[in-house]
Amino acid sequence: MAVTLVTSVASSSARFHFRSFSSSPSPLSSSFLRFRLPLALAVTPLYHSSRGRAMAHTLAQATLGFTQANSVDHPKVSFAAKDIDVTEWKGDILAVGVTEKDMAKDVNSKFQKPILSKLDAHLGGLLADVSSEEDFSGKPGQSTVLRLPGLASKRVGLIGLGKSASSPSAFQSLGEAVAAAAKASQASSVAVVLASSESNESKLTSASAIASGTVLGLFEDSRYKSESKKPSLKSVDIIGFGTGPELEKKLKYAQDVSYGVIFGRELVNSPANVLTPAVLAEEASNLASMYSDVMTANILNEEQCKELKMGSYLAVAAASANPPRFIHLVYKPSSGPVKTKLALVGKGLTFDSGGYNIKTGPGCLIELMKFDMGGSAAVLGAAKAIGQIKPPGVEVHFIVAACENMISGTGMRPGDVITASNGKTIEVNNTDAEGRLTLADALVYACNQGVDKIVDLATLTGACIIALGNSMAGIYTPSDELAKEVIAASERSGEKLWRMPMEESYWEMMKSGVADMVNTGGRAGGSITAALFLKQFVDEKVEWMHIDMAGPVWNEKKKAATGFGVATLVEWVQNNSSS
Repeated sequence: MAVTLVTSVASSSARFHFRSFSSSPSPLSSSFLRFRLPLALAVTPLYHSSRGRAMAHTLAQATLGFTQANSVDHPKVSFAAKDIDVTEWKGDILAVGVTEKDMAKDVNSKFQKPILSKLDAHLGGLLADVSSEEDFSGKPGQSTVLRLPGLASKRVGLIGLGKSASSPSAFQSLGEAVAAAAKASQASSVAVVLASSESNESKLTSASAIASGTVLGLFEDSRYKSESKKPSLKSVDIIGFGTGPELEKKLKYAQDVSYGVIFGRELVNSPANVLTPAVLAEEASNLASMYSDVMTANILNEEQCKELKMGSYLAVAAASANPPRFIHLVYKPSSGPVKTKLALVGKGLTFDSGGYNIKTGPGCLIELMKFDMGGSAAVLGAAKAIGQIKPPGVEVHFIVAACENMISGTGMRPGDVITASNGKTIEVNNTDAEGRLTLADALVYACNQGVDKIVDLATLTGACIIALGNSMAGIYTPSDELAKEVIAASERSGEKLWRMPMEESYWEMMKSGVADMVNTGGRAGGSITAALFLKQFVDEKVEWMHIDMAGPVWNEKKKAATGFGVATLVEWVQNNSSS
């Protein structure tokens, strides 16, 4: 096919910046993107140095569409644990979390729960009357905010928790509802209290989940919109959960993790013409600079990856004008011995066209393939939080093989045989099964770092979405002990995981006539065969888990990234530390 060179922006003069915001109490500057565009257009073909020849593109990928993101302010909220009479709290909204049982009334239509009864008495029975008129029953998703005279607070809100509230996800939802109420009322101060008291064992976890939900509920990614609203909420008092340094530490931890989740969301939300492999690598380097006391960065270019014989990864990257970047961050505590070495490996396809097996037809989701780097976003979001929290006694390697899967005359073709860095050969029978090819070399690299355990995360298969839906990720591991660790961490974080089988007999579908294996075994058991493929690149001495997060990476209702995986990873690392 004929190729015509056309006018292009001189790529050497267009620079792009995507700055990480700090999660410390200092101003939370937003991650924003800014271009320095040349004053004149040059009739210059874009030059791909690794191929040594000009390539035809209208604009350099980093400046395609001249897109630049607005600078936005991220939620900057202070949390305080207080033990005061709710009727005396002064502020904009007193938010009361209630279950359906809490809304029970006696024969005189009076609340039976002490907190609701006390509030209703100060309001002259109006709370009971209005809740009945509003048909508020405490069901999940229900909320009502009332302006009633008689309390020190300007408004009182009732937020439904459902039949019971016992999980972190339920209390995170409460925090999100509090944030929504605050945004709707333009409130700057809110207090949160439960109608039913919590047990001492669960108070720390519940308060932390409320704080996390509030921060995440306030976040709106408006960087690419012409207008944005600044959140007005500045302070949240959590009442009835106790006080003291342990609770304050837990609230700080929740904020640190939440800012890591926000960072992950922003990475996934960023379009592929903005977030190229090089920009993703720059983001990783920025994290290392931000937490230079405990973190270092090593970014490998294409030539360095060739020296490491990463044939599987580089085959995927071969068709793109945007060169690959292999990202390796290392967290080491500033003091004390290291007892455990961990690796977090994330799939980093900043865009996936499918290659020659191009994504076509209904449900192919090609327009959403910017989220195919969701695994890397989870890893880097976790890196941000861990850099802030600084867990002792644990070393963590954050590894991403970042690239694009595109189509060109230099790209891999169906039927090609490629060789991974551990010497194993792969017959490519589907170029759209590319994520596992990049992960293969990333996993070999991770094992070579001398780590004890590896968790990889990837938006790997549509088969996992068919099996588990959009709210749950599948986990695959030969290690029962590692499965217990990560599932326990997910239960504390509120993220949903489900262990899937590693059915070894399915490996028959992955055998090739000309190579050691093919890269996909077809539709039947597709997520299982993908995991079995990855296992071929993990040292038997290393405990390993694969998380297929293709479903929960994206919230279709909100049309935005979820930041899935960050909270569970941080919790898992924390549990492996000596803190």
